[in-house]
Amino acid sequence: MILLTGATGLIGSALLRRLTAAGRPVRCLVRDPRRLGPERVRVQIALGDLADPPSFRNALRGVSTVVHLAAAIRDQPQGSIEELNGIATWRMVEAADRAGVEHFVFFSAQSATSHSRARFMRAKAVAERAVAESGVRHTIFAPSIVYAPGDIFLTMLERLAWLPVLPISGRGQALFQPIWADDVADCVVAALDREPANGGARYELSGPETLSYDAIAELAMRAAGRQRRLVHVPTPLVSRSLRAVEALMKSKAPATWDEAELMEITMTSSHGTADAESLGVVPKRMAAVLGAA
Repeated sequence: MILLTGATGLIGSALLRRLTAAGRPVRCLVRDPRRLGPERVRVQIALGDLADPPSFRNALRGVSTVVHLAAAIRDQPQGSIEELNGIATWRMVEAADRAGVEHFVFFSAQSATSHSRARFMRAKAVAERAVAESGVRHTIFAPSIVYAPGDIFLTMLERLAWLPVLPISGRGQALFQPIWADDVADCVVAALDREPANGGARYELSGPETLSYDAIAELAMRAAGRQRRLVHVPTPLVSRSLRAVEALMKSKAPATWDEAELMEITMTSSHGTADAESLGVVPKRMAAVLGAA
């Protein structure tokens, strides 16, 4: 039995389709089963979330493999970024160890370090260390930015393109190696049946191109059939504006500074596509996936 968290997310939904199509038994830890769509009738449901540690114990019964994808890039009513990423992962891997789980698959992020400027990256670094130092055989994935047609980020750029110009937070020069969510899901499937060397393995997942934030925005506009001039908004102004919006709208804010700040942090790997290819996956170019080639 595989326990999957984050099954309704970008990577999770792509992975869940592959697992159920292959007939693998899956249990999903979710707050609202309706968000699983048609897949909800093909899986076991465990009600709970990252803010509810007692739900981990029930969800882990009879589980041999955990794929932990759930994460939060903004503070939520039920917990902060640090609580929902760092502390929750530590609690989950500890619970998995006690439950006799044989394999723990965890998603970190490229550039996740304890001294990163971004809270999300620092929390991911704490979580990754907890998994690596646990007694459970583990596989850690550290992707660059993950995308899919119609995802929240690309949809936001398309909506902003209705303005006369496209506003970009900061200088737009942070570098990324975008990788398609479907390619990431294929990497996970390939890794599930592998025995990590010395109890643990780590893969840095990147697409075949290194693109700046500006280049990604321009590519998204091309895919949407629009052309807009990019206007760079100074970081201090973006920070103050988004913090004010979040203070007023709380969790309903359309964007937060914690999210915007992530697009100013370079996420690249010297490995390029080598780690994905070692799993038998050749990542596709972003332009090809979006139909902007």
